[in-house]
Amino acid sequence: MSVLKEINTIDALIDRVFSYNPDANFDLLRRAYSFSSEAHQRQKRVEGSPFIEHPLAVAAILTDMRLDATTIAAGLLHDTVEDTDATVADINGLFGKDVAFLVEAITKLAKMEFRTSEEAHAENFRKMFLAMAKDIRVILIKFADRLHNMRTLEYLPEVKRHKIARETQEIYAPLANRLGIGRLKTEFEDLSFKTLMPEIYNELAYKVAKRREEQEGYLNEVTQLIEDKLTEASIPGKVIGRVKHYYGIYQKMQRQGIAFEQVYDILALRIITDTQSNCYAILGLIHSLWTPVPGRFKDHVGAPKSNLYQSLHTTVVGPKGERIEFQIRTEEMDRIAKEGIAAHWKYKEHKPIKERDDKYFSWLRDIIQAQKDMPDAKEFLETVKGNLFPDVVYVFTPKGDVMELPYDATPVDFAYSIHTQIGHQCTGAKVNGKIVPIRYNLKNGDSVEIITTPGHHPSKDWLKFVQTARAKNRIKQWIKAEEREKGFVIGKELLERELRKHDLSPALIKSKEILDAAKPFKLFTHEDLLLAVGYGKLSAHQIIHGLLPEPVKAEKQAVKKEIKKAPEDKGIKIKGIDDIMFHRSKCCYPLPGEKVKGFVTRGRGVSIHTADCPNLEAMAVDKDRLVDVEWVPGEESTYTVKISVFTLDKPGVLADLSTIISAANINIRHIESSATNSKQASLNFILEVKDKNQLNEIFKKIPLVSGVIDVKRVKTA
Repeated sequence: MSVLKEINTIDALIDRVFSYNPDANFDLLRRAYSFSSEAHQRQKRVEGSPFIEHPLAVAAILTDMRLDATTIAAGLLHDTVEDTDATVADINGLFGKDVAFLVEAITKLAKMEFRTSEEAHAENFRKMFLAMAKDIRVILIKFADRLHNMRTLEYLPEVKRHKIARETQEIYAPLANRLGIGRLKTEFEDLSFKTLMPEIYNELAYKVAKRREEQEGYLNEVTQLIEDKLTEASIPGKVIGRVKHYYGIYQKMQRQGIAFEQVYDILALRIITDTQSNCYAILGLIHSLWTPVPGRFKDHVGAPKSNLYQSLHTTVVGPKGERIEFQIRTEEMDRIAKEGIAAHWKYKEHKPIKERDDKYFSWLRDIIQAQKDMPDAKEFLETVKGNLFPDVVYVFTPKGDVMELPYDATPVDFAYSIHTQIGHQCTGAKVNGKIVPIRYNLKNGDSVEIITTPGHHPSKDWLKFVQTARAKNRIKQWIKAEEREKGFVIGKELLERELRKHDLSPALIKSKEILDAAKPFKLFTHEDLLLAVGYGKLSAHQIIHGLLPEPVKAEKQAVKKEIKKAPEDKGIKIKGIDDIMFHRSKCCYPLPGEKVKGFVTRGRGVSIHTADCPNLEAMAVDKDRLVDVEWVPGEESTYTVKISVFTLDKPGVLADLSTIISAANINIRHIESSATNSKQASLNFILEVKDKNQLNEIFKKIPLVSGVIDVKRVKTA
């Protein structure tokens, strides 16, 4: 979504708006520009340019979306409340409540206090999504703001560049896709890709340009042939060349384990016609000329995607045996594919959303509903990430009603979408009349009937395969309530046992004295105390020790000094807990430099996980058993890590890889290799590295070795 012509003045901006909306409130735009320009007059961007250039660029991107004057005015003003002395009340008084709402929705929660920057970051996203549910223009302004920041990212320090690019890749790009704004999604992905993996990006850009040059003549011949055939058939149509975006190519190479040379749809042809019936007529014409490739036809016209994307896709074996991909769509379909919700939402003041646009928001409403049960903003943000699904499936209830679920959804997701109790009691399902396991991945057109058993309850294991926010949250709620109840019972039993051991009355559990003993552990109620002991966060002995006479305390302290940490437990500090064993978890093997979290196990001390370890999702249900941990600076040691390198099966690759790894002062403990039927090889290395940075450096170098397709870190279950 590039700006059609550079806009660097308010007059040029107004000319752009006039070109598609002659009745717009141009006075509002001039006043908004003047206010923003004056408010930011003493501020400059990182590279030294006047700050006003940024809101003007944001407003220009909004005109690319052909949005209304209110939205563009908010784009001009979006940083004033956050970065200047202006207030929301000022904006409301000068520009009206709609502009004020949009500006406030975009403004970060700068004046609120948070314990960590991550918490502040997550809470800002929660605020943005809640506002977006009220007015979709909030996210359109945020998209424009993020896009201009991404286009000028090179002026920032590397750490900040990577953080912004990662966030854009994980949240903004899939969200743009969910709202059908294909142009934005593509640019977000490519700009993030360029920042995070510049060497691979540049190599792909070079290869794509080379292939385009090599095949330009060939595609021109095919284009001319198609145009001639369309003319003969009296079917209107415009044939346009299309180049797959770089990150899309990279994803395909990774997903299919293939080299660049094996990606056939880098260059393709798009045919734009006038009606839906002519789309199918053109499809028939193409299939009459060349043989279709089996499994490569998709009809998104008859069955649009949930983001309302429509197009016919087919791949054929064209002239000279070359594969060619075609996309066939109407002009309206093409506009929607590029602009998505922005194409539908030509916002008219005080008018409701159209019924057909409601599909855009059903998933958003589910997320907003789920957040009511999630006081933790970081958990909400993870739910958002997990619900920006790239695609959906449509299934039928026993009554024949159609239900939309995310790709890879299971009968459990289906059950919870009907009712919480049906989800809790789900023990199986019938799909198309046949019994299937609850892990079964539903397919388009499946007819689903849930089998329930009264008294049955959900399992933690369900969190590993359910896909919807509703299912995950309902399962977590039930488990949390169940674990809490168990925690009370276990905590009470352990404290009573410890009290009897020291000839103290069990009645002390409800006393003020035991609360005084718990205060050093930041526990101030009997309920918190029982849960802390029941969850294993601290021992009953630690509490009862505070009630013992001084001579007994001295004897116990001597025993405490004999506790040893496990030999492998080095370089880690557990906040708030001393003298407890801990170990690196075998499911993720964290490295120094990675964010880590501890989980108090029963009987094996604290297991240390990476903050993004998938297993933590299930563990996070028991939040009271999660502890903060950090790496101890200055610890000189090496840590085992396993990586897998996928290559073309050719001589010399293993030698080249070994040389690069050794040159980086990394010890190779073990190598395994195996060949596949597709003339590829998988090389597994067990390495000893100092920290995450050393691993990242070798990950940058390995893809540059000739013949390497992909490299990834292996996390053993």
